[in-house]
Amino acid sequence: MTRTDGYLLDNRRSEAAERFDAFATLFDPTTFRHLEALGVGPGWRCWEAGAGGTSVVSWLAKRVGPTGHVVATDIDTSRLAPAARPPVEVHRHDVGADEPPGDGFDLVHARLLLVHVPDRDRALRSMIRALRPGGRLLVEDADPALQPLPCPDEHGPEQRLANRLRQGFRDLLAERGADLSYGRRLPRLLREAGLRRVEADAFFPVASDACAALESATVRHVRDELVAAGAATDEDIERHLANVACGAMDLATAPMISAWGRKP
Repeated sequence: MTRTDGYLLDNRRSEAAERFDAFATLFDPTTFRHLEALGVGPGWRCWEAGAGGTSVVSWLAKRVGPTGHVVATDIDTSRLAPAARPPVEVHRHDVGADEPPGDGFDLVHARLLLVHVPDRDRALRSMIRALRPGGRLLVEDADPALQPLPCPDEHGPEQRLANRLRQGFRDLLAERGADLSYGRRLPRLLREAGLRRVEADAFFPVASDACAALESATVRHVRDELVAAGAATDEDIERHLANVACGAMDLATAPMISAWGRKP
């Protein structure tokens, strides 16, 4: 998902592709497990909101087959071009401001999106409105405030530096309107919106190569903003990137909360 009015992690930056690859490695197994459990199959009509990259869109396209339809939307669709062939339709769309790109969907899914949307309440209502009766909603979002540290085991100077830089990154996100405790509220928000059979779980990567790749890409993406905000020096960032590259730290990500339910 990309905003042009201050969103920190612009999809057009070269680091965005690295971030999408890391997200796919970390979170696709969880997402696909939930989508399978919700019954996604041939002929389904699906809306992938704030798609960003192609991994989930491509998985949905295979599941729904030639008789189904997948609408993939984002404010910046530049990374979606490889998936733009039947049964996939790609549209530029702001989920927090525009009307839904259709109705009667069997499934609406959004991952790591709403935490960044200024009018996230409107966005959630829009996604629910687009569902057919009995349609499924799956919303997956981070909760950085629930576990804010890249190094929960802060046992040395390398870990302390990593955690200090992550604090600076969280501050930048909050200044741009991100809700860093949004994920934990998803089950309640889905129930209050009238969905039935609401359930949720969380996935918390603690250490992996993908966590390190995500950390490196993210810090390189926002290094200028971190320095400008006084959260780090160029020397701090170079030292941290070298620490990440050597593979000696156990780097974590924020938990991803997955919540799902059915429209009556």
